[in-house]
Amino acid sequence: MFDLVDLRAFARIADLGNLSAAARALGMPKSSASRSLARLEAAAGSALIERSTRHLRLTDAGRLLQRHARRILDDVGEAENALTGLIGVPRGTLRVSVGFTFAVGPLASMLPKFFARYPEVRVALSIDNRNVDLLAEAFDVAIRIGPLRDSDLIARRLTTIALWTCASPAYLAARGTPATVQDLRAHELIARVDHQTIWRFQRSGGPIHKIDIVPGTVIPEPAVLRTVLIGGAGIGRLPEFYAADAVADGTLVRLLPEYQDDSVEVHALYPSHRSLSAKVRVFVDTLVDHLNV
Repeated sequence: MFDLVDLRAFARIADLGNLSAAARALGMPKSSASRSLARLEAAAGSALIERSTRHLRLTDAGRLLQRHARRILDDVGEAENALTGLIGVPRGTLRVSVGFTFAVGPLASMLPKFFARYPEVRVALSIDNRNVDLLAEAFDVAIRIGPLRDSDLIARRLTTIALWTCASPAYLAARGTPATVQDLRAHELIARVDHQTIWRFQRSGGPIHKIDIVPGTVIPEPAVLRTVLIGGAGIGRLPEFYAADAVADGTLVRLLPEYQDDSVEVHALYPSHRSLSAKVRVFVDTLVDHLNV
């Protein structure tokens, strides 16, 4: 059975890579930190740290325990805060799963503000477009764009992102600018999925106009699609946060602006047991504020 005092000592030793520095940070004698490490290794039945005269290095067992120790200590700290009502000082490691599109867009621009406001929260991003299992893989939060699957996770809507239909000035000079939704059929349309899909447009209060897209070129990643569109390859749809700067500087033109484009919703997902977590709460609140300014 692992002792929390020993786990705290080990986590600090592992983070700092030095027994003396860890003891000073913990406010305990070096001998006490050393005994904590020895007790933990005895309980684990394995060496956790390889010692030399100049530095400490985690063993494979030590690296495994370090990951679990961080989560255990974070959970214990949050439980203590919740029980005493002191949830106003977020701290600990926040593990976030997010797709590439959102990570390099709104999330990256939000993080400096978050780090400055909550210096005791350590954010560990996993940038991956797959749908992770938050419980099995021990994530605190996942950011998802588009329809959600049914699950027991709590879903909080962060924002709605418009999809702008765009092309470069060079492409439009060569092929003409579509004046109606149906005019798009005469153009090179670049889709994000490799199957027939529908683009929808709607004037304010008016009927929805649809066009079936049978893609010739398929580019699922908006960051790549943006570069291809700027290069003059055709017409495509980009999330507003990817298109706005290019439209502002004239390298892309937003087409059919009198119509309301399709949009997608963005949600933060987290397990119900994280609903009172201070670090989760302030991360999601900061993201909502950032997205809806």
